[in-house]
Amino acid sequence: MTTATTPGANAAGAAAGLPAIEVYSTLTKKKAPLVTVRPGHVGMYLCGPTVYKPSHIGHMVGPVIFDTVKRHLGYSGWQVTWVVNITDVDDKIIAESAARGTTMARLAEEMTADYLANLASLGVAGIDHMPKATEHIGTIIAFIEGLIAKGCAYASDGDVYFDVTQDADYGKLTNRSVEQTQGEGGSTAERKRSAADFALWKKAKPGEPAWDSPWGPGRPGWHIECSAMSKALLGPHFDIHGGGLDLVFPHHENEIAQSESLHDCPMATFWMHNGLMQAAGGAAGKVGGRPRGADGTSGGGAAAGGDAAADVAAQTAAKISKSTGAEPFRNLLARHRPEAIRFLLLSTHYRSPIAFGEEPLGECARAMEAFERLFARFQRITGRSFHALPSRDRRAGDAAVAAAGGDVVALRAKFLAAMDDDFNTAIAMATLFDFVRVANKFIDSSALEKQPAPADVATLTAVMEVFRELTAVLGLFLVAPAAQPTAGDDDLVAKLMELVIEIRANARKAKDFATADLVRTKLTAAGILLEDRADGTGWVRKA
Repeated sequence: MTTATTPGANAAGAAAGLPAIEVYSTLTKKKAPLVTVRPGHVGMYLCGPTVYKPSHIGHMVGPVIFDTVKRHLGYSGWQVTWVVNITDVDDKIIAESAARGTTMARLAEEMTADYLANLASLGVAGIDHMPKATEHIGTIIAFIEGLIAKGCAYASDGDVYFDVTQDADYGKLTNRSVEQTQGEGGSTAERKRSAADFALWKKAKPGEPAWDSPWGPGRPGWHIECSAMSKALLGPHFDIHGGGLDLVFPHHENEIAQSESLHDCPMATFWMHNGLMQAAGGAAGKVGGRPRGADGTSGGGAAAGGDAAADVAAQTAAKISKSTGAEPFRNLLARHRPEAIRFLLLSTHYRSPIAFGEEPLGECARAMEAFERLFARFQRITGRSFHALPSRDRRAGDAAVAAAGGDVVALRAKFLAAMDDDFNTAIAMATLFDFVRVANKFIDSSALEKQPAPADVATLTAVMEVFRELTAVLGLFLVAPAAQPTAGDDDLVAKLMELVIEIRANARKAKDFATADLVRTKLTAAGILLEDRADGTGWVRKA
């Protein structure tokens, strides 16, 4: 295939006035400036799910990460078109629908609805197109015909295969040779020229869903679906192709082979692969402390520029998936706030594996209380809700936020530098915790909860407006948590809380810290946050 220079590979794709953003590509194993095919525009494709069972936490990682990527790019001035596909025809869907006694179409529709509902709960709102494979059968057939015409594919007894021997640089994404990629050929080995050849079109078995084609009734292979749909919506060469690290081989390797063989140009300028979800263990780091995966290599072999194939194998072996018994995501939502889940997914650099479990989620929920206490302090001082503050949706220079003070300007610059450096949410999130400490220090040093001076209130408001701007880039704290319904008489609840707070205060005076901590822990579990203030201890309900 040819990889001749195209607009996306040189300065012709740059646009005046846009900040410099560096993006790591698995293909080149290095970071490079974001220069796009069309100046000022970003075309981004993310591989979506095969919808045969309810989605689980692993299906949420990529969408949350790339939703954040789109938020930052849009905030920084780019116009972004984001595509996430749905694989709604596949061997797994056919098998599961048969086991359930339903149709493939009905099962796919049900599981797609589940997937969309889960994305919405996590604030994933930026997807522009969500094509389904069954809606692009004609496009897929035309794509295959083009490959056959160029001598890159061949028909065999109702199937069509891609001929890897016709692609001189097949395996370039993972640095594998053809010999390293081939297995025994599977059940269709006798119909292939080489064991490494992969299916573009599959002959239908009796009773299976099928579409007419020049090669007989059948259905598309998995890899060709993404090549055809991305070309239809983003063009033959677009800017960013994303997906989980487990998709590097064979899916993305085969996408590159198909698309570049047909179009004679790069398929995507940047190949972004997120680390996989793994059960929490030694890799977990403290939320709010040193950012995880933000040490320059950003964690993981592929992130460090090592052997992508080795990193895929290591992470895939430990990943959370349907086959390892991952629970449906809706069950997880019954126990945890969606925002705490998004918080956890962004606490690690996207190229690093994510340690997931009840303990890390609980840690995130506790870490979020620091933000909610700051929001409550701000509302007591100003009478305004943090969530009702205006949020700047376009990036401005430091002068626009100077009223917030030098410390805040510096933290904002650190946050933006982290996001510009390959979307390093780990450092960006750590900066938010520094922001909370700066804001609380200003409130305390200015005695804003005792005698608020108008000038200091104005400064605090400017500080919180900057904070809202940055949290919006991450898709966090966009709306106020839903208030829990009160149970019983409010006056009685207030009196009981006064008693509980007094008991805790007496325990602390007596240095019975175990009892004092137990009171706070039990109240937090019940949805009540204690706030130790300069003028005493208060309490608030949380969602």
